[in-house]
Amino acid sequence: MFRAFVLFLTTLMWQQPVQVQADPEVEFVCPMDKDVRSKEPGKCPICGMTLVAGIPDPHEFPVRISTAPKILKAGEETLLTFHVEDPSTGKTVRDFEIMHERLFHQFLISQDMQFFEHVHPIMQKDGSFDLDVKFPHPGLYRVLSDFYPKGATPQLIANTLFVTGAGMKMTPAKLTADLVPNKTENLEVSLTMEPPQPIAGMKTLMFFRLTPNEGIEPYIGAMGHMLAASSDLIDLIHTHPFLVTDPEGGAVKQIQFNLIFPREGIYRVWVQFQRKGVVNTAVFNIPVTVLK
Repeated sequence: MFRAFVLFLTTLMWQQPVQVQADPEVEFVCPMDKDVRSKEPGKCPICGMTLVAGIPDPHEFPVRISTAPKILKAGEETLLTFHVEDPSTGKTVRDFEIMHERLFHQFLISQDMQFFEHVHPIMQKDGSFDLDVKFPHPGLYRVLSDFYPKGATPQLIANTLFVTGAGMKMTPAKLTADLVPNKTENLEVSLTMEPPQPIAGMKTLMFFRLTPNEGIEPYIGAMGHMLAASSDLIDLIHTHPFLVTDPEGGAVKQIQFNLIFPREGIYRVWVQFQRKGVVNTAVFNIPVTVLK
């Protein structure tokens, strides 16, 4: 009789609605900027991504590139097709989160660093992404894929392509420091840093002042985009503004990026801002030293 009563109570408990309470220890984290954390759901103030709870462990999603034609030639129209592969199954990934208004961001950089493009391949029915491009000159090109598979973590995957042609060279760019203000399409962009001499492995605050200040607007979901590359194209970093301010009562728009340069050397930084519908790309060569 006692055993039957216990069984009845157990059955009754399983039939009751379960009350799930929020875990006060759960933190909501930005999947792109891990330093941004909150006790409440919301948006990341840096990149605008939705904060999520319980970010999965990071796993790299390989990107396989097929080309048409197979042998790339400078100056010819080329179709690049990007296949993102699940690291567990090897199958093509079909579901992606939108990052900054796009499913896929693509950066193309020539080894001499004279060619730079920030573009957005088009998704196909099979889950691959197509991009039409014309490589301006022969040589080595780095192709950087930026995407976010659903249920995973944001990815920044680098590939290398070789473009044939007369005078093909395979030598890294020889950069010299260049912090001179840039006059771009409809902006002047100047840069100051704190510390003034960046140190490898330590945070550098980068302040970009934009003149004229009116008409500055978001560009694909952010007030700016930055790509930093070491001269050997090994270190590649894509980041977004940390803070946007008007330090002089609206006279000059200032946009701050925070960056940790991983190694000593000279880095080329491309930074993009949009003013009155026009995308401006400014370029700086930043010398980075080590702490002595």
